[in-house]
Amino acid sequence: MTNAVPEGESTGKNVDAVIDEPADLSSAKERKSGKGTASQRRYKTLALGLIPVVVLGGLLSMDSIPGTNISLTVPYAAEGPGPTVDTLSQVDGTDVVEVVADDVDTPEGQLNMTTVSVTTNMTLGQVLYKWLSTDDTIVPLSNYMRPDTTMEEVEEANKQAFVQSESAATYTAMEYLGVPVKTVVAEVLKDSPARTVLERGDVITEVNGTPAAEPAEIQRLIQTQAPGDELTLKIERAEQEREEKLTLGEHPEDDSLAFLGVTMLAEPDTDIEVNYNLQDIGGPSAGMMFTLAVIDKLSPGDLSGGNFVAGTGTIGLDGQVGPIGGIKHKVRASMDAGAELFLAPADNCQEATSRDHGDMVIASVRTIDDAIKAMEDFAAGKEVTTCPAS
Repeated sequence: MTNAVPEGESTGKNVDAVIDEPADLSSAKERKSGKGTASQRRYKTLALGLIPVVVLGGLLSMDSIPGTNISLTVPYAAEGPGPTVDTLSQVDGTDVVEVVADDVDTPEGQLNMTTVSVTTNMTLGQVLYKWLSTDDTIVPLSNYMRPDTTMEEVEEANKQAFVQSESAATYTAMEYLGVPVKTVVAEVLKDSPARTVLERGDVITEVNGTPAAEPAEIQRLIQTQAPGDELTLKIERAEQEREEKLTLGEHPEDDSLAFLGVTMLAEPDTDIEVNYNLQDIGGPSAGMMFTLAVIDKLSPGDLSGGNFVAGTGTIGLDGQVGPIGGIKHKVRASMDAGAELFLAPADNCQEATSRDHGDMVIASVRTIDDAIKAMEDFAAGKEVTTCPAS
């Protein structure tokens, strides 16, 4: 980047020298012959030279060639700081994480989930602008979508990942609190093997005669089958128990794997109800913060100790916190928002501390228990297990 400007300046000076030299030797003769002054010829040459520059500048700003379907966008995306949302608060009058139960606590602190703003479908000019004038990170578009997928397919995949993240958060929170769960069908995918058998809201209780209350158990049982195998499911629908049979299909991404074609959610098998009410956000990286919000609302006191805590990380059904992308932008957004403590997946520590984060403490966490302990230690003024400085 630093070499580009000097090279351009050097080229410009060489061109000027070529124009200037003949003008000093024969300017009178040229004026007499009607060829124009050196100044006139210089302006003419400059004007002609600007034509390709103007054309190139126009092409750099266009996303397609006018009158055609030929795209001029480049295969890169820009990552930058996105919105940060308090999972204990409300958006448009609705709880971000809504918990319905006999005894729901009202925490005083903040547990903010964080996001990355991703810009795609950019021209080369827009990419260069982002690179030169912002702190955005330019990454290959393949980080977000395969060449053979459409934006609609990517958005659907992100939506499914977000739903699975919510389910894992509910399950992990209930496991932490000792509350039993059940598996509910959230969506039946179009043209899937389950489309004529299962319905939204069905509760799956058995797979091939084996009791299975959790989504992970059901997935493991299905993975032991092969495409074309018959599957017997015991379900509950409208408080009635029934048995259904279907033939498993091939997984869209690996035809050697069996495919049922439903999205499953873990829900409390009690009178507790948990709903997540964020729109236009995809991906699994809010899992840990959603889990903490549910635990906080169903536990006495404040997990955060009344502090402003932000964080990110996927959540596994075993309570493990997994790494995510773009964490340096999430750290920046949290610092700008005033967070005092940031919970970072241990595997993201190096990137999380790669940029200035002011006085905000960045804790290293591997499990949901680590995250809760980090908040407890921070609130008590004890030493927190932090990410080492990069």
